[in-house]
Amino acid sequence: MLILDPVRQELPSLKNTLTELGESLKIDGLREESEELGKKTMEPGFWDDPESAQAVLKKKSGIDSKIKAYEELEAGIDEMDELIEIAEEMDDEDEGAVIVESFDDYKKRVESFKLETLLNGKYDHNDAIVTVHAGAGGVEAMDWAEMLLRMYTRWAQRKKYDVKMVDLQDDTEAGIKSATFFVNGENAYGYLKNEQGVHRLVRISPFNAAGKRQTSFASIEVMPQIEEDLSVEIDPEDIRIDTYRSSGAGGQHVNKTDSAIRITHLPTNIVVTCQNERSQHQNREVAMRILFAKLTELKEREHKETLKELKGDFSQIAWGSQIRSYVFQPYTMVKDHRTGAEVGNVQAVMDGDLDVFINEELKQL
Repeated sequence: MLILDPVRQELPSLKNTLTELGESLKIDGLREESEELGKKTMEPGFWDDPESAQAVLKKKSGIDSKIKAYEELEAGIDEMDELIEIAEEMDDEDEGAVIVESFDDYKKRVESFKLETLLNGKYDHNDAIVTVHAGAGGVEAMDWAEMLLRMYTRWAQRKKYDVKMVDLQDDTEAGIKSATFFVNGENAYGYLKNEQGVHRLVRISPFNAAGKRQTSFASIEVMPQIEEDLSVEIDPEDIRIDTYRSSGAGGQHVNKTDSAIRITHLPTNIVVTCQNERSQHQNREVAMRILFAKLTELKEREHKETLKELKGDFSQIAWGSQIRSYVFQPYTMVKDHRTGAEVGNVQAVMDGDLDVFINEELKQL
């Protein structure tokens, strides 16, 4: 049956790809690790330390998810062989068309799984902390920052990740000055880490009475959420903690209590704020988690042995060149300047369809 010829030609190559992925993942080793973790959960006293228990369960869940995805792909390729054989015996063109469509979907699943195997960095499987900062340009830049916040929130929802806002500095006229939020889900940091950088908007600004085309900038900062290592301590004398009244929407509680927290790490001048929790204690806890993540990442980037070695002013964002441009007028296009990936449907991208850019960047690794 001619309609099935492309499938027959591509199937052996896809089988080889799947075998290579299994070897790369060390799938047998993952099965053994999952079994060992399962035994650990059955040990007496496993729940005596709830945080440690949750960490074990989370690790096992991530491993089991990879194993399940691989086994489903293995079963799928065996099923494809059987379906081709049945369709040819029946000489059924309609059934052949269904198989071609199923095969195209299967190839996409294999490609997606292949990309996941590239997420093998130290923190790639972690949750992510994302901060959006408006650049220079007044209300237009703040509106652009809010548009980016919406874009990443929509992307996370597509991935079925949980999003939790921890700090939002909005503006009285329009847009936001900055926002920090958690993206919680397997490989969230691995997917988002390359989104860090400057994002450029070109459009006819709704805030420009002359109707002129305007360029605005906003930056994205991405860090992994890191479980605090007790061997790495932040000296209490190195931080200053200020409390202040939360601003923006949030109801009577937000407006009447000094529950917001600002923590300054004095040796590096890094400032972290949190105001979206209900209590000062909760805001302080979240702010310290973010500060720990920032300092740990900075320590590794600067190749320092301890946090105490970090000295200097690291408060300024390293803007550098923009990584991506979003053009609304006179034509529509989103272009990534690192990979050359382009999309003409700018609205789809703003609605969270970012995978083409994220995936292309992962392939460069």
